[in-house]
Amino acid sequence: MQVTVRRAGIHEFDAVAAAFAEGSADEAVTAWVIADHPEVAEAFRAEHAPRLVERAIRDDEVWLAGTGDEIWAVSLWQTVTSADRVIAEAAEMRAMAEAAPGVRPLARLVAVTSLLAEHHPREFPHRYLQAIVTVPEHRGKGAGGAILADRLKAFSDASETAFLEASTERSSRLYARNGFVRTGVTHALPDNGPTLIPMWFRG
Repeated sequence: MQVTVRRAGIHEFDAVAAAFAEGSADEAVTAWVIADHPEVAEAFRAEHAPRLVERAIRDDEVWLAGTGDEIWAVSLWQTVTSADRVIAEAAEMRAMAEAAPGVRPLARLVAVTSLLAEHHPREFPHRYLQAIVTVPEHRGKGAGGAILADRLKAFSDASETAFLEASTERSSRLYARNGFVRTGVTHALPDNGPTLIPMWFRG
């Protein structure tokens, strides 16, 4: 069957949240944050991932790829008009970490959100690919590429730019094949974390 791309609606929240949690558990940054903390991994699956998806469906855009009603890949997109959101998220995470000192996953989340707040581009407006993940059993079937092709055509037609941070060299090559270009800088997360690779799509 042909892979199709569609925007998610709130009526399919449960299915989207489940697919996003399953697909993102081994994503480089997520895996680094939750490593050796099974209780945090469970909290991510049961609480954090659904909250991310709910907010994205409500306030941003969630685009899916799959066949029929089956969800193979999930992507979260923001329209960014200022740095206020990333700055607020970094401050919120610092406050949580200060309330629970010594919790390594929280310290790692502080590192991620602080880095994003400092380095997210101040070129507004732009579209931001916050996350794109594929359910493990459907990897290699072109679902992520289908979402990228669909969204980037829409952005190009509207003369919009898009930005992301690839979390692996492999994913950066997928983005490059779809028209993203590396900025030439990278951001290494501490504590043996992954290196983020900023990339732009300019149509």
